[in-house]
Formats: sequence, structure tokens, C-alpha cells
Amino acid sequence: MPTKFQNFINGKWVNARSGKTFENRNPANWDEVVGLFPLSDTADVEAAVKAAREAFDSWRLVPAPKRGDILRKVGDLMTERKEELAKLMTREMGKVLLETLGDVQEGIDTAYYAAAEGRRLFGHTVPSELPSKFNMAMRMPIGVAGIITPWNFPMAIPTWKIFPALVCGNTVVFKPASDTPATATKLVEILAEAGVPAGVINIVHGGGGKVGMAIVEHPDVDLVSFTGSSSVGKRISEAAGKTLKRVSLELGGKNAQVVMEDANLELALEGVLWGAFGTTGQRCTATSRLIVHERVYDKFMAIVVEGTKKLRLGDGLKKTSDVGPLVNEAQRETVDSYVKIGLGEGAKLLTGGKAATSGALKKGWFYEPTILADVKPSMRVAREEIFGPVLSVLKVRSITEAIEVSNGTPYGLSSSVYTQNIGYAYQAIRDIRAGITYINSPTIGAEAHMPFGGVKETGNGHREGGWTVYEFFSEWKTVYVDYSGKLQRAQIDTNKA
Repeated sequence: MPTKFQNFINGKWVNARSGKTFENRNPANWDEVVGLFPLSDTADVEAAVKAAREAFDSWRLVPAPKRGDILRKVGDLMTERKEELAKLMTREMGKVLLETLGDVQEGIDTAYYAAAEGRRLFGHTVPSELPSKFNMAMRMPIGVAGIITPWNFPMAIPTWKIFPALVCGNTVVFKPASDTPATATKLVEILAEAGVPAGVINIVHGGGGKVGMAIVEHPDVDLVSFTGSSSVGKRISEAAGKTLKRVSLELGGKNAQVVMEDANLELALEGVLWGAFGTTGQRCTATSRLIVHERVYDKFMAIVVEGTKKLRLGDGLKKTSDVGPLVNEAQRETVDSYVKIGLGEGAKLLTGGKAATSGALKKGWFYEPTILADVKPSMRVAREEIFGPVLSVLKVRSITEAIEVSNGTPYGLSSSVYTQNIGYAYQAIRDIRAGITYINSPTIGAEAHMPFGGVKETGNGHREGGWTVYEFFSEWKTVYVDYSGKLQRAQIDTNKA
């Protein structure tokens, strides 16, 4: 019998009120059921929000350094269980073990960073314009945070959101992706074991329509942090606006790696193979476009195709696998449909272009790493997020044209330029419209202590990671202390009063 998992509400593991469940299966072997999970609805959300609201009054009074101490214990527990967590993650979402180990490590790094931030929730003191008066601004908790996360980084992304929310003194109602509920459950188990009090962290499994939107629309949820598609992000923003919730949206990307005529081509090759086909292309920061200077185009594309053909598809738990499956059948169909769209628009298929269904791959949702050449900036495969192992290649004549092409999508998350020319590098840093720019490294590889996020339809301006996320999960309170013993009127012309 498959393992049965539960929701965690007010410190207790409970079934969905309806008693319904859904299956979580291994995308490398669809016959394997990883577990059964609660198919929750609004009643379960209501219970979780009620618990979080009641727990907030006491949790906000716990000193921030003490809240940080709990997250330090979380980091210790995650470190002890790193391989166990990584193997579970590979089984439920497919990426190779090397990458899932990295996913867990990012969560560990975020835990230790958050623990330290408990002692660094800095405010400001500034001089008053009046005598015998003290002015300061301090950071305060907001309330109940709704956390809605995707399946591609089922440990790292929840920790980016949950840990800062908790350190800042908020309580949490967490809805993970239905494709990766097991990793999320293990994270909540660790949080509870580390000492997070009942009601402070709650997890409700289920679909986005019933559970996710119920969290967004609930009047007792004060802020929402969501990572996912731009189309869903727009719906969340609209719904949350009705109650004036604070909302952080980290959405899609159509990231480009630029290779200039003076680039180290071997280094650029390593970058594009990792950026385009790592996580099977299922990253918001994946290298979805390759923009190559015409002087090195033929030479570089020859080695890119050769390198791509050497990548080995397979179960992510096997050391021989370089690229795992797509997360589910629908995602594979989406990827295949985009390849057909690209070919219909006039792109040229250099390698890949079809599902891999033979031998050991027949029970999983595998797709060959694919390269489309002769792509024009106006084509859909150059503008729309595919979220799979498909690389669209464009040719340019200058750094100015490369930047223009890089900017020519509705998104603006990550970007990359390979060059030895410092002028090219700094022109790209200045002019590329993206939240992240890498020089001589791929579009993937964000570090936990740095801001993460993008511009345009990639989000609504907030950043995750680093010190910036703590701004989202707290609000400023201005305090004036007048010890003069008399009424002093600020912003009054005392000479005429």
C-alpha cells in the first residue's frame, strides 16, 4: 500500500475534511506511487487560517533571535537528512540526484541565513527636528502569510518564503504544488520537530483552484507569496487586490545566454548545456534562448549540438543520468507542442525534437534535449516560456543587437553574457532588462544570500533571497518618543505660532 500523508493544522496531522486523496507518482516510472495526499478544500483552508491567526498573537512576541534559533535547528536537521530528502525529491519530481542535493543544500543555506537575520532585523534611528525627542523606525510582523510554491524546486523555494516569514514573526499557511507534496511534508515535519509552535506552520495539500485561491481570497490572510506562471500570478494579484493584501509574485522567464565573438567557447558550452538542460529545462531561470554572434555561430553551434547529443536521459537516482524526465505527461505534451510550433514557424531542428519512450524510459515522461536553430525574435519559441529541454538559437551581429534581442520578450528574470570584453560586459549589465545578469556563467545559479526576482511579467517587483525578502515579510512602524514634558508641534512654523 502507498504511504498515506496528511495535512498539518494547528500542530496535528489530519486528513482532509472530505476524506478524499490524490496520488503522487514518480515521473521517471509512472507505475510507482510515492504517496497518497489529502485532496483538501476550503474547509481545510479555513481550519488552517484559523489556527495561524490564533497562533500569531503569541508567535509575534517571541524575540526574533529566538525565532532564528529554531531555524538554525531546522538547518541542522536538514543537513542530517540531506540525502534522504534529495532522494525523495528525485522520486517525486524527477531531476537528477546531484540537483536535488543542491536543492536541499539551498534550503540549508537559507535556514542558516534566516537564523542570523533574526539578529539583524535592523531598524533606523534618525534625529528629530525638535529638542528632547527621539525618532525611530522598526520592523513589525504582519500576520498570516499564505505561501504557494511550485514543483521544480520543492525544497529551496518554500524555504525562501517560509523561513523569512517565520523569522519576521508571521505565521504560515503553506500550499505546495500537487506534483511535489512529499518534499513539502518533510519540510514541515522538520519545522515542527525543530520547535515551531502549533499553529505557526500549517500545510494544506490540494489543487490550486480550491486550496490556493481559498488562501489568496481569505480575509484573515494578510500577505501572499507565490511562485509560478505569469498567467496564474495575474489571477492571484487580481483576487488579492480585493482585500488589499500584500502580494509577492515570482513568475515566468525566457532567459537568454549571449555568446560574443571573443567568448571562451568551451566555457560558454558548459554554461549553455547546464543552463538549458539542467532540471530538464524546468527552471524559471533556464536558458531558453541562445544568442550567438555571427562570427562564431557555426563553430559554436557545432560543439553545442555535439555536447547535447552526449547528454544521457534516465532516472535521476541513477548516476549515469544527466537529464531526468519532465514532471508529468501534460508538461511533456506542452513541450512537444512548442517544438511543433517552432518548426511550423520556420525553425530548424538540429537535434532532439521528440519524446523518449524506448527501453528504460518508456514508463516515464522523458523528452530528448532539443535545439531549434534559425529562430527569429518574433517567433513564439523565442518569446514564450516553454519550461522544458528546448533551446531556441538566434544569430546576431553586435552586442547592441544581442541586448535588443535579449530584451525582446515579455519577461525579464535572468540573463547571461559570455565575453572577454569589459565594455561588452558593462553594456550588458547596464542595458539588459532583467533582475539578474551573469557574466561568463549561465543563467542559472542564484545564491541564497542575494536578491532573486525579475522585471516586466516576471513579477511585481518584490525580491526573494538575501536581505530583501525580509522587507516583504515585515512592515515598518515609526515611533516618536517625546521626553520634553511639553507639547511640541512638529511641522509648525514656530516663529509665527
